[in-house]
Amino acid sequence: MSSDEVLEGLRREARAAHAETAQWVAAVLRQRIADGSLTPGTKLPEEPFREALGVSRNTLREAFATLHAERVVTRIPNRGVFVAHPTADDVREIYRVRKLVEPAALLWATRLDVAELAAIVRRGRAAVTALDVPGMAGANQEFHRSIVSASGSERLDVLMEQVLAEMRLVFAAMGWDPRFHAPYVEGNERIVALLESGDRSRAAEYLGEYLGRAEEQLLEAVQARG
Repeated sequence: MSSDEVLEGLRREARAAHAETAQWVAAVLRQRIADGSLTPGTKLPEEPFREALGVSRNTLREAFATLHAERVVTRIPNRGVFVAHPTADDVREIYRVRKLVEPAALLWATRLDVAELAAIVRRGRAAVTALDVPGMAGANQEFHRSIVSASGSERLDVLMEQVLAEMRLVFAAMGWDPRFHAPYVEGNERIVALLESGDRSRAAEYLGEYLGRAEEQLLEAVQARG
């Protein structure tokens, strides 16, 4: 997606929201990063983004400060604000959170909708067939977002959006090779099968193993990138 397209999308969202808060701006930009519209290394120039969002310079800077604290953007002195390139330490921290939160949500969440998860897997499987890597990555993020959302906790939902935004940046290290993304669709399919059989405990255990393997693979990719 081009910068002009991102900015026009932000203008439409700003007109609909009528909001001028740093939290709202941070959430909008975080979502653009999570959905892949803003990729690692993209510069976020202050004036075009301020104008597109319809907010003050101070509001935008406060939002940038929030995202910087979350490690999804970085400030480079005398150059500006950029979408971050995650490091190996970032990957370890992301997966420390994921391995604690996601299996627990799968095991204990009271709002888990297995049919919804199965539908997401079908979309992921269709993307695999079409060699649609953005479709695979998007379905995978939606799958894990839905697991955590089933906990019914707004705080965990906010945390997961931050994690998914960082994850999209990490996935950029893998490029667009479908051989990397397709196995995650298969893993999600296995989780759904275990849930459909009524074995939440094994599903949660499998998810923990799956996340461990993903962490190792992503660390190799990030470290190879240097």
